[in-house]
Order: sequence, then structure tokens, then C-alpha cells
Amino acid sequence: MAVAAPLALSGQALTIEEIASVAFDSREVTVAVEAWPKIRASREVVEKVVVNGETAYGINTGFGKLADVRISSGDLSALQHNLVRSHASGLGEPLPEPETRAMLLLRANVLAKGHSGVRPVVLETLIALLNHGVHPVIPSRGSVGASGDLAPLAHLALALIGEGEVIYKGERVGACCAMLEAGVDPLTLEAKEGLALLNGTQAMAATGALALGRALRVTQLFDLAGAMSLEALRGTPTPFDERIHTARPHRGQIEAAAHLRRLLADSEIRESHRHNDPRVQDAYCLRCMPQVHGAARGALAHIREVIETEAGSATDNPLIFTDGDDILSGGNFHGAPLALALDYAAIALTDLMSISERRIDRLINPDINEGLPPFLSDTPGISSGLMIAHVAAASLLNEAKVLSHPASVDSVPTSGGKEDHVSMGMTSALKLRQVVENAERVLAIEMMSAAQGLDYRAPLKPAREVECARIVVRGVVPRLVEDRVLSGDIEKLADTIRSGAFDDWRN
Repeated sequence: MAVAAPLALSGQALTIEEIASVAFDSREVTVAVEAWPKIRASREVVEKVVVNGETAYGINTGFGKLADVRISSGDLSALQHNLVRSHASGLGEPLPEPETRAMLLLRANVLAKGHSGVRPVVLETLIALLNHGVHPVIPSRGSVGASGDLAPLAHLALALIGEGEVIYKGERVGACCAMLEAGVDPLTLEAKEGLALLNGTQAMAATGALALGRALRVTQLFDLAGAMSLEALRGTPTPFDERIHTARPHRGQIEAAAHLRRLLADSEIRESHRHNDPRVQDAYCLRCMPQVHGAARGALAHIREVIETEAGSATDNPLIFTDGDDILSGGNFHGAPLALALDYAAIALTDLMSISERRIDRLINPDINEGLPPFLSDTPGISSGLMIAHVAAASLLNEAKVLSHPASVDSVPTSGGKEDHVSMGMTSALKLRQVVENAERVLAIEMMSAAQGLDYRAPLKPAREVECARIVVRGVVPRLVEDRVLSGDIEKLADTIRSGAFDDWRN
């Protein structure tokens, strides 16, 4: 596979795919040539404030409730180091390596935008950590998502000054030792630089972006799983007729219907019951796939736009504007845009899981499964077949429903009431990650169940795309002939979904 060209940063919007290429594939990162003049110019504004003895928030004042405390010029470096150390109060398990890499990337891109007032060496050090695989240990809990992801970003900044811990060459070691081995010099922070590293939404954006990438894959594959189920249940593709969906022209619905038509083309199973089927309509979980799946597509398309816009946004405070040497305090660090979007994503994925669970039930339930054996078992009674695989799907769905309660509707005032409305966006991102993982497993259960159902329809062949999917499933999970432990089968198939194996075949 060809190695991707280095990703040059200038503070531009970054796509989900670009973020993933750095997070998962260790794509090299550089700074675009045109970004350096903006970075240097914004630093000059900060240095003028220091030299002239002017007062500017975050440069020579305390922070939050202590913003009215003026700091002497001799203490400015200590102020920034103390800020990083005091804010490194994260808790819980560390973020996985891909999310940490995405955080480093997104934070570097903020600085490359040229509104942060840092020296070029700060950005160079961030990128050196990324390119040398020195990954700060960043606890996943502790952010309320206003003033940004302060605790997670403080742990990132801690590594830049050679403190805290990192993962380097697979080992958890002290940051200073890893940087020495990697040939990266720790930073000594100067005026504003600690604050410029801490204010921002990069923890929730990184976690959310990578979860969204997985969610986009799952959304496409729920169409495929639904097509497999429809074939196994001898359903009709009539509800996917283009005329129905142009009469209600939601883009996601139109796209989902078109996708389902492609997936179900040229099916022997369909032709076997086209003219002698007493049923008038299929159940909603089959008939309304374009409407439900399409609504999820629309939600995730919006969320993609939000995250990609955020990836190219200046989210620290104060911001430096060199056209008038202005230092302006604002609230671009507030995570509300992301928090609301990530909560929406969790709701959309949970709805996909909900309709999928109904299809799984329809496949195994002898009262409604169109002549398939009870619980898709060759010997029902002696064997339970896929009975408890469906129970597992119901359990995963229940958890996702709980996790779909929006974190963004909550706010706990912090910092002595100065930060009196917070987004809780990191909670939204972490919840979404878990919902996506649950969705991957429910998808695996539906694919496994549908493949079993299709096996019973032999020698009739399903649509070509559906048959290809059945073959991929069978390459991972053998047909269930007699009862066996299914946990490993479900997890292996979920891992296959995550690996992109179904994407690779379909592309």
C-alpha cells in the first residue's frame, strides 16, 4: 500500500479520514510553509504585551476566577508551568493510542492557525512527539468541556515539558526519558504558552472524530445486514422503489434506498416468491429501513460537518489577531457544538441498533420467521441455536439506550462560578465511543443470524452482494450446526467489521 504524503497543517479543516490516517496509520505530519508567518506574527503581539507591561488575560494574569491577579514579568514562565501541573488532574483509564495521536494532531493544527501566540518551537515539539511516536498518557475522565478539555490537554502539555508519563515503543515511561531517546527537547514554557495548549476541545474532538469514523462504517453495513435479513426472511424490495423516496426527498433516505436496491439486485430468493406470496407488506424493521437508516445517515452527515469544522477552528483563549495587534477574550473553547452533535450521534446509532435487534428477533422467532427453524437451529429443543445471541443484542441495545441520554443537557458550574455553564462534551464523546462498540457487536449478531437464515434458503441464491457478504461472514464464523460457545464468534465478526474487511470487499 502506498504511503500517504505528509499531512501539512495550516489550521485548515481536517476530514475524518485525514484524522484517522494520522491516528491509526501513523501518517507523518508537517507544518505548511504558509503557516509560519502567521504563527510568528501572533507571537510578536504577545511579546509586545510583555515588554510594554500591558495587562492581558492569560499572559500576565491568573486564570479563571483569578483573572484579576496581575503576575510580574519574572513569574510568567512559572505561571505557565504551574497552570499545566495544576490542571493535570485527569482520572481513569488512559485514552487509547489512536485518540491520543488524534489529540496531538488537532492541537497542533490549532496552533498552526496562527491565533495562539506561541513560539514556533511549541508547535515543532508537538509535531515531533507525534512523528516520533511519543504518546502522552492522558486520563480519559476529568473534563467538563468548557474552557475546553482542560485536564486531558494538561496531561498532553505535561509531556511537552518533560513531565508526566508517555507510551513510547510500547512501554509506559517518564516523558523526559522518552523524549531524550527520541531526540526531542522538552519545552520551557513562556508567556501564554501553557494556556494556549490547555484551552480547546481537542480531547472530545479526537475521541468523537474516531468514533464517528467507525459509526459511518457501521451505518453503511447496517444496510448490508438488513438486506441479508430481508433475503433470509423472503421479504420484498418494493418499499425501496425510487419513486417512494423522491416523494419524501430526505437525502439520507434516498441514499439508503438506493443502496438497498443495489444490494438486493438479481436475487433468486426474491424471484422464488414474487408471484405467489400471500403477504401484502413486510414488518417495519424491513420495510422502513430507508427511513430509519437514512435518518441516521443524515444525523452523521451533520456531525461530520461539525467535527471537521472544529478540527480547523481556533479554540483557545484569548485569541491573537495580528491585523490590529488585538488580544481578544472569548469562548471558542466551549464544547457545546461538539457536545450536542456527539449526543445526537449516539441517539442515531442506538436507533440503528434498535431496528437491527427487531430484525434479529424476526429471524429467530418461530412465530414470525417465514418458515425458518426456531432460533435458526438444526435441532430445536436439543439445541438453543441463536436464542441467546439475540439476548446479547438486547442487552447491548439496553446499554446504548441508557448511554443515549444526552450529557449536553447537564451543566455544573466550576472555577468558583466563573465558568458557570459547561458543555460536558467529553462525556458525550466517551459515551458515543461505547455506543459505537455496542453497535458493531449488534451488527455482528445480525450478520451472523442472517447468514444462518440464508443457509436455510439454499439452493436458492440471494442477491450477489448479499451472497458475497454471507461468504465473508462464513470465512470468520462457521455455520451453526450444533450448539457451541458464541461469544468468540460474535467478537471475531465485530473485529472483522472494525478492520474494514467488508469495506475492502465492497470497494
